[in-house]
Amino acid sequence: MMDLLDFEQTELYFDEPLSAEVAQLLQEAANSYGSEEAESKLLLANFMAPRQLTVLVALYRYYYYQHRLEDALLVAECTLAVAGRRLEFPYNWMHLRIANVSSGVMQSMGLVRFYLMVLKAAGYVNLRLGNYAEGQAMLEKLVELDSHDRIGGKALLELIRTELAASYESLERSA
Repeated sequence: MMDLLDFEQTELYFDEPLSAEVAQLLQEAANSYGSEEAESKLLLANFMAPRQLTVLVALYRYYYYQHRLEDALLVAECTLAVAGRRLEFPYNWMHLRIANVSSGVMQSMGLVRFYLMVLKAAGYVNLRLGNYAEGQAMLEKLVELDSHDRIGGKALLELIRTELAASYESLERSA
């Protein structure tokens, strides 16, 4: 069985080289964090390098920490598509199977782990936005693919199941 915590000889998304211009934009965005200028620098970096995972992560984090969850979710979905294409995963995460993950590990354990972490993040953001069915489905897929819970999806999934069960009981009592 594969261990998603095995980091030996694993290239991570931030190990990918950036052009000097894109790296400069990311640095300028970091230096002006919280301003409109930071967002414009990140968007320009994304325009220049739309499939660069470091840029997508920076843009996601910016939106997430600015509490712009709808925007963060769009970036997470784009990141899933970019990483999924590299791993030759099905376009839609719902069609992902353990055989795809096993094949992906042969290409890059780090990228598979990254993909699953983005799936978890997208699931969480969906929950925060009130998209409970989508968020729960994403977490269920994560738990299905990560049977040892190395990415930590089980706790979130249990929390949502507990909350939904409590809401359902409350509705039954008031009916």
